[in-house]
Amino acid sequence: MNSRSSRPTDAGTLIRAWRERLSPKDVGIDAGVRRRVQGLRREELAQLAGISVDYLIRLEQSRADHPSPLVVSALARALLLDRGERDLLFRAASLLPPADGMVNDHVPPGVHRLVSRLDPFPVGVFTAHWQLVTWTPAWRALHGDASGATAAQRNLVRAVFLHGFEVSAFRAVRSVAGRSELHRALVADLRLAEATYPDDSAVSDLVLELRARSELFERLWSTGAAAPHVSDTKAIDHPAVGEIVLDCDVMHVPGADLRLVVYSVANGTPDAEKLELIRLADPRSTAPLVATTDR
Repeated sequence: MNSRSSRPTDAGTLIRAWRERLSPKDVGIDAGVRRRVQGLRREELAQLAGISVDYLIRLEQSRADHPSPLVVSALARALLLDRGERDLLFRAASLLPPADGMVNDHVPPGVHRLVSRLDPFPVGVFTAHWQLVTWTPAWRALHGDASGATAAQRNLVRAVFLHGFEVSAFRAVRSVAGRSELHRALVADLRLAEATYPDDSAVSDLVLELRARSELFERLWSTGAAAPHVSDTKAIDHPAVGEIVLDCDVMHVPGADLRLVVYSVANGTPDAEKLELIRLADPRSTAPLVATTDR
């Protein structure tokens, strides 16, 4: 047997093959004129994964040693890998795949396609502990560009209870039903995550920090309420158009345990005009979904 055939496939070869099998349409990119290359360009994949083109080139050429789990996760999401392919990429990068019983930040291809087709609605995809992992162009127009935000800044619970919206990846949002409604809903939903993932330190550390630093969180946590966050009417302060009132629906993805936060407005209303105005004002309104590089 040829010794080369028995070698495990390296991560660079896999990334390049999976990049070439994707079409721009798969990830929401308008290909425009006829393309000379098959699949996605390196520049396009790098943008989708939130990494530099130079680093992607080094990965594909097997010149970048030991990519982090965060980078591999972002590439898996950007490449629309299923769970088996994601695990293969982790092993090819000499990493252990995410274990069962841990919070899942992988967006399956079917969910990615669904979210892509929901644009022009503002849609954000969150993990079980409310970490923003990908979003539509309309979400970016509404909430701002989160691609340069840190992991802490992309956690909605941290923004609400600890850091404030001024230093987060979200614009100021509140429930029309009252300021406390969003707080109660997030705490009750996070308690479900803690019960579901008792061995995940990302969840337990978040809860411990919130209980220690936020009296409001500790008070709500002590009630023992546990319930999924579902639907509400939200008001968001946008610097260009002022307050926008939107219906907010939270859709739970069975199996993946992701939360799709979908904003919508009734046609012909002033809020619909505001939403369309900020979408049209965003020069990247037709850009593809972005996969973040940290949990």
